[in-house]
Amino acid sequence: MARIFVTGSTTGVGKNAAAALLGDGHEVILHARNAERAESLGTLAHKAQVLTGDLGDLAEVRQLADALNAIGPMDAIIHNAGIIDDQRAETPDGLLRVLMVNALAPYVLSLLADRPARLIFTGSSMHRGHDGALDDMEWTRRRWSASSAYGESKLLVTALSAGLARRLDAVCYTVDPGWVPTRMGGASASDPLEQAHVTQCWLATGADEEAGYWHHMRRQRPDPKVEDHEFQDAVLDRFAQMTGVPAP
Repeated sequence: MARIFVTGSTTGVGKNAAAALLGDGHEVILHARNAERAESLGTLAHKAQVLTGDLGDLAEVRQLADALNAIGPMDAIIHNAGIIDDQRAETPDGLLRVLMVNALAPYVLSLLADRPARLIFTGSSMHRGHDGALDDMEWTRRRWSASSAYGESKLLVTALSAGLARRLDAVCYTVDPGWVPTRMGGASASDPLEQAHVTQCWLATGADEEAGYWHHMRRQRPDPKVEDHEFQDAVLDRFAQMTGVPAP
């Protein structure tokens, strides 16, 4: 059985993933932003360890990595947590919050954790396009667009996954769970919530599949920029500068 850390496991896709993994006999480390949010875990908290930490705060992400390493090496991390901000918001470190939670926190946790064998990042079909993602990564010059900023964060985390797959001794996957009716996705979302975690769990627990971009158990081609090594390297370099965590 595997030991797996699932970020953002208090609700939606992350909670379903944690419940499914626990049901299959795996050791699961749950995550909540804070103690108040941890109450949403309900009975799951009786079956697994719970770590708290705000993924929008670099110091707390570092502390979360330390707490994870104190438990022991993870076989896999499912980077499930994500946000979309209606207005531009910054973290206590002055970083764009949607970028921090959706991409920078997964970068930091992936590198500060004791080298999990598998890293599963959460993508989105909204990652496609966004030709100016590297030019104004923190949205300081452009008029704010919540959907575009979210989509860019997903482009960057997908490129991060591809870049780490080249540089780490780990299998890295990006999983697009679809547009599902979570708190973020909204009630009008068209994809079934009960299917959104299935690919995450399958890849986290030893599926013999190559790294890449996955959607509903099938490998897909991502935006062409994701497969560009220069783009990947630029993302890694910028993330290292922003977080103070050296790229591998």
